[in-house]
Amino acid sequence: MTHYSELEEKYEFSFYPKRGITVVKGKNASLWDTEGNEYIDCIAGNGVASVGHCNDSVIEAIHEQSKKLITCPVTFHNDARALLLERLLSVTPGNLSRAFLCNSGTESVEAAIKITRMSTKKTDFICAMRGFHGRTMGSLSAVFKKQFREGLEPFVPGFHFAPFNNFDKLKEKVTDKTAGILLEVVQGEGGIHVGDKEFFAKVRKLCTAEGIVLILDEVQSGFCRTGRMFACNHFDLEPDILCIAKAMAGGFPMGAVVVSDAVEPVGAKHGSTFGGNPLACAAANAAIKFMVENKLDEQAAEKGNYITGILNKSDLPVVREIRGLGLMIGIELKIANKEYIAALMDRGVLVLPGGMNVIRLLPPLTIEYEQLDTVAESLIKVLSD
Repeated sequence: MTHYSELEEKYEFSFYPKRGITVVKGKNASLWDTEGNEYIDCIAGNGVASVGHCNDSVIEAIHEQSKKLITCPVTFHNDARALLLERLLSVTPGNLSRAFLCNSGTESVEAAIKITRMSTKKTDFICAMRGFHGRTMGSLSAVFKKQFREGLEPFVPGFHFAPFNNFDKLKEKVTDKTAGILLEVVQGEGGIHVGDKEFFAKVRKLCTAEGIVLILDEVQSGFCRTGRMFACNHFDLEPDILCIAKAMAGGFPMGAVVVSDAVEPVGAKHGSTFGGNPLACAAANAAIKFMVENKLDEQAAEKGNYITGILNKSDLPVVREIRGLGLMIGIELKIANKEYIAALMDRGVLVLPGGMNVIRLLPPLTIEYEQLDTVAESLIKVLSD
């Protein structure tokens, strides 16, 4: 048998530590390794597989599109792209009117930064501490945490940081150079910190009054993850620019920047070779259609309440707080999370860290209740030992 792990170790220029298993198959919320071991997946490709691994609708859409056309430059119109744009604008906040299609979350944020600077003719941005917006140099300039930035300086100038949910501190950072305010509605990588409705209402009012572009990064929280199609829907909050990716195409790489008419057109100052390719568009069209028809927003809300309800009723002295929205859940521990994440994997449950002391749950929204019971049972067992 081919030792895939050895091949990866030999040839990959890796930035990530490996977990010691080789995943070769997935269906819905289950993954299997080369040894045939089954795992309940509460990672979902870092929040990507919201419609479940190998979703039948997405597979069929990719298969049918692959027989017709895989790539098409954006200098030509395309049927799959047109249909996706129409569907996408039907589910995003009502003030948004156009979208630029790209390939990932960090590309979405990069485009938003460029669009905002060109539209406003200003240079600076205000972002939140603990926020995370990607790993390319522009989006990483909007990330405060030292561990992501160290050794990579200098970054793009003009980025300033304020505590999340603290409007007064944020307002102090505003100057006549402020082009945009870039925030997550729920901070994912930062440990699942949920935005405050009053905070965002004040930020929205400030942006409107001062001619500042409000950019919401919903790369992780978007597409039903929090119990609404987008987390901003919880607050009736309308951004000027919405950054999305991850779950957009059912596991296929895709992202988008969705803008309102308040954002000035910027001309031919940005582009993407693969952005909006027909294969990705077909996958995204099928994934979003599946989300809507199967009411995955409602499923996420109900299932999130179900598992957090079980955990909150349990006596877990090592747990400081459980927080989140829908199936975007953070379990903050009083100590480091590493050994608990490993222990859960040994029990067949895969979870993410959210910083050094948070266990993050981002399962497919199609996860079965029986699997949620197993996840909860495993968490209680591991966190009680």
